[in-house]
Amino acid sequence: MSPLQEVIQISNKLPVAVLKDINQRIGDWLASGGNEDDPYIEQQLRFARRFVDEDKGCDR
Repeated sequence: MSPLQEVIQISNKLPVAVLKDINQRIGDWLASGGNEDDPYIEQQLRFARRFVDEDKGCDR
């Protein structure tokens, strides 16, 4: 699974503001000629995972 596909898979667990930010960044990257499997997309995935992992530890 590509990093972009993983971001999509966990997108429902992200706060809307975070998802919008990641979407904008990835969209800009791809529009400038980047690829779905570039390290920059992996960086965005790591960022998204941190929010998902932090949410697991919170009592809600």
